Amino acid sequence: MTQTTPFSSHLPTLVSVRLITDNVSDLAAFYERITGTPIEWSTPDFAELRTPAGTLAIGSTRTVALFGAGSARPADNHTAILEFLVDDVDAEYDRIRQAPTEFVNEPTTMPWGNRSLLIRDPDCNLVNLFTPVTPEARAKFGR
Repeated sequence: MTQTTPFSSHLPTLVSVRLITDNVSDLAAFYERITGTPIEWSTPDFAELRTPAGTLAIGSTRTVALFGAGSARPADNHTAILEFLVDDVDAEYDRIRQAPTEFVNEPTTMPWGNRSLLIRDPDCNLVNLFTPVTPEARAKFGR
């Protein structure tokens, strides 16, 4: 009989997204401030922000050689948006704008039913804080 673990499914399980940066401490401080979730440090070159849905890992450029020299470059993302579900995006906007933050937009209701606030982290990665506001969007996220 085989033992079942959370990772024994036949389907891949998305566990984390990792950002590579030249400044782990600044990026970690940004995400800690934005989410209100404490950062967990493994080494000065690696930190994690754990959420109920998954983990945002932050690794130093010094760790890239472990995967393959030149396989990742810091502050060079032009395709992905990191998204965080929040209770009240308008309240988050009021809280976040008290500190220097690069805002891409103000809270805006999207056609798919989420009210979204797009900002940039210190490495210029796009970050979306959103709250489902339509009945369909709230149902999708169990709200």
